[in-house]
Amino acid sequence: MRVGRIGYINCYPVYGAIDRGVVPLPADLVTGTPSELNDLLAAGELDVSVVSAVEYARNARDYVLLPDLAISCDGPVRSVALFSHRPAVELERATVLLTASSRTSVHLLELLCKDVWQVQPRFAQARAEVADLDGLAGLPHDAVLVIGDPALLLAARHAYAHRYDLGEEWKRWTGLPFVFAVWAARRAAARDAVGDIHGALLASRDWGLRHLDWLAEAASRATGVAVADCRSYFAGLDYALSYKHLAGLTDFFRRLAARGIVPNGALRFLQVA
Repeated sequence: MRVGRIGYINCYPVYGAIDRGVVPLPADLVTGTPSELNDLLAAGELDVSVVSAVEYARNARDYVLLPDLAISCDGPVRSVALFSHRPAVELERATVLLTASSRTSVHLLELLCKDVWQVQPRFAQARAEVADLDGLAGLPHDAVLVIGDPALLLAARHAYAHRYDLGEEWKRWTGLPFVFAVWAARRAAARDAVGDIHGALLASRDWGLRHLDWLAEAASRATGVAVADCRSYFAGLDYALSYKHLAGLTDFFRRLAARGIVPNGALRFLQVA
């Protein structure tokens, strides 16, 4: 069995105990960006993975969701943000660079532009993941969508006049939490093996949530983000998938389905004993 994980620190609370041998995982781990993991799971190169919420919606016939496990927020997320030289309501026909590594964040930004800020920018796909922050200055743009660890680092530089936290903007708009990523398994994968992996991920998450101070120190060493900022970041994330999270997720999917981006369909979960 092969299990995918995102290399960003937002996955530390879920995989920290597995990485340290506290919780055994009956599978091999594969690390990648959200888009890379999306593609690997779709191609059958992974059996279970954390994937963008939109990726699950697009391939729901082939996947099942792992219950009670997600990366979400009920307010600011901090690591998914639009950095802009001008107010968002003034981005009509402005050039907005899009990260290549998160389809969910891109579609959320498109919804906010159309339905909240009521602008139609010129979106330009970045050639790769927006991680070279020093190189951004050389790219012609009015705003840029940055996710993951680079978003935390860019926020500390104060290089843009405006910063819009997409989790916070969604909460202000809908009053609901936003689910950025879920854990999904291919339906063809052995159910018992997936169940064992699910159990290990939940146990590792529970351990991680009890050791956030320790994980924040490790995250700071890995990224250069201050320990206190890493700790605050972890505190603002939610790794559950409760009824309130599902309400936000289905509302997001409904809005995308209305635009023909994802098919209509019910959420299907792994059946656990």
